[in-house]
Amino acid sequence: MSIVKDMALAESGRRKIQWVRDFMPALSQIEARFLQEKPFQGLRVAVSVHLEAKTANLGYVLQQGGAQVYLTGSNPLSTQDDVAAGLASMGVETFGIHGVDAQGYEDLLTETLKCHPHIVIDDGGDLIDLLGGKCKEYADCLLGGCEETTTGILRLKAREREGILPCPMVAVNDAKAKHYYDNKYGTGQSAWDGIMHTTNLVVAGKTVVVAGYGWCGKGVAMRAAGMGANVIVTEIDPFKALDATMNGFRVMPMDQAAPLGDIFVTVTGCKDVIVPRHFAVMKDNVLLANAGHFDCEVAVAALREMAVKAEPRRENIMGYTLPNGRTLNVLAEGRLVNLAAGNGHPAEIMDMSFAVQALAAEWISKQTGLEKKVYPVPGEIDEQIGQAKLAALGLGIDTLTPEQEAYLNSWKA
Repeated sequence: MSIVKDMALAESGRRKIQWVRDFMPALSQIEARFLQEKPFQGLRVAVSVHLEAKTANLGYVLQQGGAQVYLTGSNPLSTQDDVAAGLASMGVETFGIHGVDAQGYEDLLTETLKCHPHIVIDDGGDLIDLLGGKCKEYADCLLGGCEETTTGILRLKAREREGILPCPMVAVNDAKAKHYYDNKYGTGQSAWDGIMHTTNLVVAGKTVVVAGYGWCGKGVAMRAAGMGANVIVTEIDPFKALDATMNGFRVMPMDQAAPLGDIFVTVTGCKDVIVPRHFAVMKDNVLLANAGHFDCEVAVAALREMAVKAEPRRENIMGYTLPNGRTLNVLAEGRLVNLAAGNGHPAEIMDMSFAVQALAAEWISKQTGLEKKVYPVPGEIDEQIGQAKLAALGLGIDTLTPEQEAYLNSWKA
């Protein structure tokens, strides 16, 4: 039985879901095949991804493929109550209420897992953490699962190294169809959508500090520069730092960047990226946003302890006034700014990411004898999605002739 805030919101949610369905052609192609073949018939699929319209569409497509789908959010502030109600009205068991506390969030995850899933689709590793710990009793039917994010894959690989991964998992984030587009272009656009909508401030002419220059950080930095910002990148990896330099960005440690920035965006997947010594030297009225996974990249709890006053400035902005009189503004509680204060990645981007999820879940359903380890997405899945997306956009590419293939596979010049 679904747990949502208010089923009276269902019509609004269904409209949002239908809107994104019109802009997710690759997933629609997969849905058409799933309707005919029913690859998930008799299987239960538990999904924990940000509960908004694109995720709802993924859940619906899996249901059309014969699955019994149980879907929840992966962040309490990114859940949209009308979408949750809309999805529940479409027959998908949905467990999501915006803004619940940490215990409420875990309770919703647990409710989702009570179905004893065969397959899990995770975003950040929270379902797997529960299935490997507090909810082990619900893991008895597990065939395997798929993980959406860089952060989640790091957690899975740590479990694999320690021998405590509860089932085989596919590293969806590492697929070309996912990280090239979702991480770079999705995060690049949606992070700034969230920041700009929330603050109603200009980006051009400001100094933007981007912490982390992986695929997500590349997108955030690129879009900031495109809007006229002066971009500084902080990194721990020398080659990513060199890459940022060669793309025209200044590179320095956070200790040097802290007094210079007007807007800070963390995109690392790590904790304690911006901490009290940085807060102490920041400008008055800086903006602090996180576009990584968890709310620990900006040390908000430490900032709260430092502050002599904390007050809401606008919706999704909390101002913390320090003893030196300067106010630092934290967006969306330090959670994912693109989802907690926005609508997440564009539908066309998530079309590719969720196409990977759908096909990777189908791949898991057909395997036997997999070890409990993290597997790459099969190359043919990437190829299929790339070709489908090109066709949907009306684009074509060249193909190698047999002679060219032989040339490329030969040691002869």
